[in-house]
Amino acid sequence: MLVKTTKIVAIFLIVSCVHCANATPTFNEVKADFKPSDALILDRHGELLHRLRTDDTVRRGQWVALADVSQALRTALVLSEDKRFYEHSGVDWQAVSAAAWANLWNTKTRGASTITMQLAGLLDDDLRRGTSRRTVVQKIGQTVSAQRLEHSWRKDQILETYLNLVPFRGEMVGIDALSQTLFGKAAHGLDNREAAVASALVRAPNAKVAQVVQRACNVLKILDANSTAMDCESLDLFTTGALQRKLFDPSEGIAPHVARQLARQVATSDERTITTTLLAPLQRFAVQTLQQHLRELQGRHVEDGALVVLDNASGEVLAWVGSSGELSNAAEVDGVTALRQPGSTLKPFLYAQAIAERRITAASLLEDASTHIQTSGGLYIPQNYDRQFKGWVSARTALGASLNVPAVRTLVMVSPDAFHKQLIRLGLPLKESGDYYGYSLALGSAEVSLLSLSNAYRALSNGGRYSPVASMVRPAPVVGNATARKVPALLARTSSAQALDPRAAFIVGNIMSDPLARARTFGTDSVLATRFWTAVKTGTSKDMRDNWAMGFSQRYTVGVWVGNASGAPMWDVSGTSGAAPIWATVMNYLHKTQASRAPQAPAGLVQTAVRFDANSRTAPTEAARHEWFLEGTEQANFAVNSETSHATSHQPARITAPTTGTILALDPDIPPNRQRLSFTAEGRNLHWLMDGKVFAKGASAQWLPWPGRHVVQIVGERGKVLDEVRLEVRGAGAK
Repeated sequence: MLVKTTKIVAIFLIVSCVHCANATPTFNEVKADFKPSDALILDRHGELLHRLRTDDTVRRGQWVALADVSQALRTALVLSEDKRFYEHSGVDWQAVSAAAWANLWNTKTRGASTITMQLAGLLDDDLRRGTSRRTVVQKIGQTVSAQRLEHSWRKDQILETYLNLVPFRGEMVGIDALSQTLFGKAAHGLDNREAAVASALVRAPNAKVAQVVQRACNVLKILDANSTAMDCESLDLFTTGALQRKLFDPSEGIAPHVARQLARQVATSDERTITTTLLAPLQRFAVQTLQQHLRELQGRHVEDGALVVLDNASGEVLAWVGSSGELSNAAEVDGVTALRQPGSTLKPFLYAQAIAERRITAASLLEDASTHIQTSGGLYIPQNYDRQFKGWVSARTALGASLNVPAVRTLVMVSPDAFHKQLIRLGLPLKESGDYYGYSLALGSAEVSLLSLSNAYRALSNGGRYSPVASMVRPAPVVGNATARKVPALLARTSSAQALDPRAAFIVGNIMSDPLARARTFGTDSVLATRFWTAVKTGTSKDMRDNWAMGFSQRYTVGVWVGNASGAPMWDVSGTSGAAPIWATVMNYLHKTQASRAPQAPAGLVQTAVRFDANSRTAPTEAARHEWFLEGTEQANFAVNSETSHATSHQPARITAPTTGTILALDPDIPPNRQRLSFTAEGRNLHWLMDGKVFAKGASAQWLPWPGRHVVQIVGERGKVLDEVRLEVRGAGAK
């Protein structure tokens, strides 16, 4: 009789409150609106690369399908929360009657809320219980919503949604967060004991440990009729330990720096699963290779490294390793984007520019000898890595063997300002001007990132054509006629531009792939030699603070940096012992089943047999060979005149000192008419012009400085301006 009366009263209240509950959402709508507290970073094939927490207000894992929840937990939850779940239509009228009778006699009993009613409260903020008990209106609304849910949802959908939305202990919401945090496993692996603890936490999420244990013991006895008091005693220790665990790390995987970058990009997006351009097997191999090699360098004060792999054609990032992880004291620093000095890895761009401007050819002879170069800041005295000099060498050997002095001599021809502009066109955003860096720019005194440097090498692989790195986020899939939500791109793709003469890019790539060209420094069988075609250059910055290996194959560009994030110098780490072994290992992995062929020469190039003739007292400078030339610059014979110590190969006339942009201050302690500025140039039959007026002839000149800004030019026999520099004189001049 009491049951019928209660039901009649409830029906009356429900009818009178038919509009107090909001429209019932569909199961698919609730599932689509579910937002994990973590972002999942996937590779291009959907394989998980990294998981990163992005919401600090709640701990919510991934949505778990009911089929992926262990049978033990499903059974435990229904038995402990709603025994007649599969029988009622949203409201358990027997439980309501029992609760009403108990309240009438002031008997303590659990509430009559079913799983469906609890879910209704989780779905509607107006029905959510606050710090106190629900009001009568809220309870009626909850009853109405529960019956609506039962009318439009299946039982399995109700149970699945409840398991994913129910709050557990502390910040944990949903079964995935609970099972990963307290038990360190997925929900499908929960056993009877773990299921009992989870069910006990549903009833009282923040109860004391003793209360949780008591409730878990009762559930365990229902699940396992053979359980004993000893099982409950062991459950006490187990529960105490579980509630203290935090096994669900904020971040884990093999691409932490990628995850952090992309998480910032999608902070305002609804997406929590991001598909990237990366390849998980390659990323995993790159991480392992970097860490393994750094372990081999223990004792040499090396703890950090970074690696990036680009697809030459598309510009997509295939691997991005920002640090050595656990080996580093600064693992969060992203070595792919950090600015470091690139050392000799800028030399290919310098020689390419000089060749494109027809200042040199690959066979031109450059002197590798001690030199003093006058600059506005004093004398610049470049040194080679081994502090030794090789004498006269061809440009091919100078680049391949990474000789410093010939590179500086080449920059003198090109000028720091012009080289600076060339690097900018290749996507290297240098902070200062070319004049700021001066001639040390040839040796990599500027700071660049591994990503931008790798992309500049990618431009070399593409015949000097530059384009930015493509977005790491793959386009959103198209569903039906509508496009799914789009995730903001990390880097926007733009059109490409010809940043370097394709003929010069080909010649430089040919030199970098030539093992004989680098034999003077690296030997003929170094780690840089691969069984397939590759072009590679190493570099080491001042005081061994940075070590690089940059190179490309027909399809891929691989860049590697090794050093210390703190900037501390390494000990006894050379170009072939630092980054190069990592580069070679990754490149071999990329081409273990894929060929790499040398590029075809572009139009406008000729290949000519060249000789390096000896004079009467010395042997040939280099062995005869076939060399590539820009059409019109080919030459068959290159030699050194021993009397003048100048190469007889064609060299354009140029001003060697002072450099353009020089600022001179007259010394007030020296009489103005006693001060002179010296000019030097390379070339024959030269005339010097100061502000358009001839003031000297020959390869050198002296000038009485006069305050102001001046243009100094050299002209040939026919009056054609061959080179010019601009300078400024400050102070009081001679009267």
